[in-house]
Amino acid sequence: MSVGTEPRETDDVSGAARAGSEEAPEAGFQAEDIQEEEDDAVRVDPDATAPPPLEVAELAAACIRFVTARYGVALDFQPDTLALLDQWVRDARHESDLGPEVVDLVQSAAGAYLGEVIRRERGGMWSTEGEPSTWRLFLSTVYCAFNPVGMLREALLLEPAEGWHAHFELEPGEKDAIEARLDALPPADDEEFYAPSTRYDVISIVFEALREGMRARGLADVRFAREDYA
Repeated sequence: MSVGTEPRETDDVSGAARAGSEEAPEAGFQAEDIQEEEDDAVRVDPDATAPPPLEVAELAAACIRFVTARYGVALDFQPDTLALLDQWVRDARHESDLGPEVVDLVQSAAGAYLGEVIRRERGGMWSTEGEPSTWRLFLSTVYCAFNPVGMLREALLLEPAEGWHAHFELEPGEKDAIEARLDALPPADDEEFYAPSTRYDVISIVFEALREGMRARGLADVRFAREDYA
């Protein structure tokens, strides 16, 4: 899978197919590394428990109302609920009256929900200045930013959404390593490629790869603030 972006201070890396099985630790993996990974898993990032901006909270709540009304199941911001979000997006895409207003509503509500699932698990901060096309979710414990609303626009349209920043913004030196991880994933058709649950899986792969690199460089305790993102 090719990244296909031109060099710039922050590289955009395209999303990929769904994650495969978890790999076993490589030879030479030390006990302290395992402990550090366990600490990562149980440590609650303060940015994961902070309230989101009001507009994100309202849109995510609207997503929960829409999905509950349609399927009778209440979303609770757990990753396993994203399969239901996939279904809502598929059903919306197949509606005969899917006009611009419907696209805007679904992508904003579902994007806010997806972003909140990620933020509550990984830790991060929203930037919601301007139109939704310019929104970002900045992760706190790795340098990675993206627009969940842009991801949902692509899921609805099944094509790249230029200018919506749906792909990952990374430190320049991380591009090649992340590309290699994503290239190793199996291919996927457009519907699977753009699905919210697939995007969540890819973000998880990118996050773990970046955390692995930070631990290897002794930077496990480094945190990124909003001002660290250009």
